[in-house]
Amino acid sequence: MIDSPLALAATVAAVAALGFWLERRFPWAEKLGASLLVIALGALLSNLGLVPARSEVYDAVFGPVTSLAIVWLLLAVDLKDLRAAGPGMLGAFGLAVAGTVAGVTGALLLFGAVVGEETWKLAGTLVATYTGGSLNFAAVGRSLGLPESLFAAAAAADNVVTALWMGATLLLPGWLGRFFPAGPEEAVGRERRPAPPILAPVPFHLLDVAILLALALGLQLAAEATARALPWPVPSVVWLTTYTLAVAQLPPVRRLQGSLHLGTLALNLFFVVIGIGSRVSEILAVGLEVFYFTAAVVLIHGLVTFGLARLARLDVETTAVASQAAVGGPSTAMALAIARRRPGLALPGLMVGLLGYAVGNYLGLAVAYAARALMGG
Repeated sequence: MIDSPLALAATVAAVAALGFWLERRFPWAEKLGASLLVIALGALLSNLGLVPARSEVYDAVFGPVTSLAIVWLLLAVDLKDLRAAGPGMLGAFGLAVAGTVAGVTGALLLFGAVVGEETWKLAGTLVATYTGGSLNFAAVGRSLGLPESLFAAAAAADNVVTALWMGATLLLPGWLGRFFPAGPEEAVGRERRPAPPILAPVPFHLLDVAILLALALGLQLAAEATARALPWPVPSVVWLTTYTLAVAQLPPVRRLQGSLHLGTLALNLFFVVIGIGSRVSEILAVGLEVFYFTAAVVLIHGLVTFGLARLARLDVETTAVASQAAVGGPSTAMALAIARRRPGLALPGLMVGLLGYAVGNYLGLAVAYAARALMGG
C-alpha cells in the first residue's frame, strides 16, 4: 500500500496527469473527459487496496486545494459572458437546477426517515453538488458538518451516480430526440462559437500565476476573517464565493491569464481524491439508503429536467448538456458536448457549469436549512 504522504501526493498528481494524457491521446477517453477518468482511476486504486482510506494528503486536497480551485474557477467567470450561453442554455440550466431541488424534495419524502437525523445536511450537500458539480459537495458538506462516515458514503454514492448519469446523457438525446424540437444547426455552431477556453493554449506568465496564487490565498483569508467577525452563522464559503465573483469582474483581474487552467488542475486533483473515497465498503458500512437517496435525487432531476424542457420546447442536446453541467460540473458538460459532436454547445455548457459553481453553495445551504426547519430541527 502507498501510505507515505509524499508518495501518496505524487500518486494523486500522477493520476491527474494520466487523466489529462488519456483525454488528449484517445478518442474514447476524450468522450469521457479527464474528470470522470481520474475519478474512475482513483476508485480503482482505492478499492484494490493500493492507497489508504484516510490521509493528511486527502485533507490538504479537500481543504486548501479545493478552496484554490473554487477561487480560480470563479475568477474565470465574467458575468457579461453569460450571454454567450444563450437563452436556451440558460433556460435549460434553470430547469436542471429546479429538477435538482425537486429531486432532493422527492428523496426526502422517500428516504428521509431511513437516512436519519442528519438527512437535512445530506439534502443540502446534494443540492449543491447537483447544481454545480462535486466541488460544491466538499464545500457545503464541510460547512454543514456532514458526519465523516456519511460524508464518505455520500461521496462514494455521488461518484457512482454521476458516472451513470454521464452515460445516460450520452444516450438520452438519441432516444428522446424525436420528441423534442430540432436544435440550432451545428454548422452555425461551428462557425460562430469560439473553441472552449480550456481546450485552447494559454500563454502562461509567471507574474500572472503569482498574482492568481496571491489573490486566491488573500480571498480565502478575507472570507474566513469575515465569517469570524460577523455574528451571523454564515459559512466562509459563501463569503469566498461572493468576494471572488465581485473581484472577477474587475478589468485588471480579467486580464490575468490561466485561472481556468489552474482551477481545472486543482479540480482534477480533487476528483482523484473523490475517486479514492469511492469505496464500495463505505456505502455498505453506512447502508444502501444513502445510495438510494442519491440515486433518487438524480433520477427525479432527470425526469423533471427533460419533462419541463419538452414542455418549454427546448432541444434535447441543449437540455442534456445543461443537465450534465448541473450534475457533473463544467468539465463533464464540455466533455458531453464534444462526445455528442455538438462543439457549439461546449462553451455554453462550460459557462452555465461555472455559474453552477457560483450559485450551488448558496442554494445548497438554503435548502439544507429549509429542510432542517421542515423536519423540526
